[in-house]
Amino acid sequence: MDSLTPHPDGRTLVTESTPRTPEAPYTTNNAGIPVESDEHSLTVSPDGPILLQDHYLIEKMAQFNRERVPERVVHAKGAGAYGFFEVTNDVSQFTKADLFQPGRRTEMLARFSTVAGEQGSPDTWRDPRGFALKFYTEHGNYDMVGNNTPIFFVRDPQKFQDFIRSQKRHPATGLRDNEMQWDFWTLSPESAHMVTWLMGDRGIPKTYRFMNGYSSHTYMWVNGGGERFWVKYHFKTDQGVDFLTQADADELAGTDGDRHRRDLYESIASGNAPSWTLYMQIMPFEDAPDYRFNPFDLTKVWPHGDYPLIEVGRMTLNRNPEDYFIHIEQAAFEPSNLVPGIGPSPDKMLLGRLFSYPDTHRYRIGPNYAQLPPNRPHSAVSSYAKDGPMRYTPSSTAVPYAPNSFGGPAADVSRFGEIAGWASAGEMVREAYRPHREDDDWGQAGTQVREVLDDAARDRLVSNVSGHLLQGVSRPVLDRAFQYWRNIDKTIGDRIASKVNGG
Repeated sequence: MDSLTPHPDGRTLVTESTPRTPEAPYTTNNAGIPVESDEHSLTVSPDGPILLQDHYLIEKMAQFNRERVPERVVHAKGAGAYGFFEVTNDVSQFTKADLFQPGRRTEMLARFSTVAGEQGSPDTWRDPRGFALKFYTEHGNYDMVGNNTPIFFVRDPQKFQDFIRSQKRHPATGLRDNEMQWDFWTLSPESAHMVTWLMGDRGIPKTYRFMNGYSSHTYMWVNGGGERFWVKYHFKTDQGVDFLTQADADELAGTDGDRHRRDLYESIASGNAPSWTLYMQIMPFEDAPDYRFNPFDLTKVWPHGDYPLIEVGRMTLNRNPEDYFIHIEQAAFEPSNLVPGIGPSPDKMLLGRLFSYPDTHRYRIGPNYAQLPPNRPHSAVSSYAKDGPMRYTPSSTAVPYAPNSFGGPAADVSRFGEIAGWASAGEMVREAYRPHREDDDWGQAGTQVREVLDDAARDRLVSNVSGHLLQGVSRPVLDRAFQYWRNIDKTIGDRIASKVNGG
């Protein structure tokens, strides 16, 4: 049986990983039925699509979406504004999506946010930042739910709920708990790349205007001839990337907790409209199987030397909402809003989110959330959806069912085509992605430390990590954290251990 160590607040920590005996507790679903995996969703082959019959994954996501009332479970505190996206370069050879055609100008809404904190939390806590966009295209709303990082902590939606809970408040104390965070991270080595970003300079942007935004996920683009491409989005801030030191962020948390929200509003109100230039990485469809990294693994980037950035257009935010609650708090972004010319990829986290996001909107703001002002498409709606709480416009069809004989709308695949997919076949399994030749959990994080950061940034990284570890993290989690960083880069890991241990 695993050896256990008492903790000062009464918790018990597993200190050694050994096979569990029949007496040890096992995971069940809410009906008491044993589950097959805590980490892997049910897919068709390791790289295949997630199956709807994975009832435990559905249960975890659906229940997680209903844990908080009424604020968002994650990304609770944010700021946003309206604006437009204008195409500056012809990429029609890669996608037929309306908003990316030459000369197009598309109205849009953006919402930026912190991730782990509640509505009243300071804007300057060390945390990833959400970067959610809604484009009101001629073919319906296109949403992108990204972050200010090109990667994420986990690669399978089975672990997402657990990850978020590890970043929230401890259930016994009601306090933020660094030990829970490091416990989860050190038991999930795939988090190393993202944790390196989080603990570096970009973990606390100066304001929302001074951070980049990324799709993080891989998507599919389809052109007018049916050719498919894998793509990643990079919104580069035209204001320049800038950050706060930990000391400055801590001071602002106590003196101006709404610093980022205030800055966005005041800059737009004064006529200083912030903007971001969109660049794409575009991978030929056929490159994916043999690429050196798994291109659908959310914990990995595609090096720009392999797939250089291609400019597409510019996003400008120039209009503050007239009412924050109506337009920003009730805004609902969902990656399942995909317009013709854009589709999903085998990214397991993305596939899980296709369900999770609209499900949480139905819970948080009701099943008719698409009728609210920020979520209403600017194109015609011909839907058979009807009734439900808070519905205030009638059904857009003469009769509430299809097929019908009375002129109701009918699906017309000949106009826009099917959402393009990919071939997949194999046994139903619960496994990690099939590794590509350079895949591992530590390599890209180590490259970031050694080749992207300069000496001053590495010094700040050591200071940020050691300061975080000194706030309530005890052994054996502390020792695992030292080894975690040594796996990323031995020199950095040794420096962190020395600083924490008083060296």
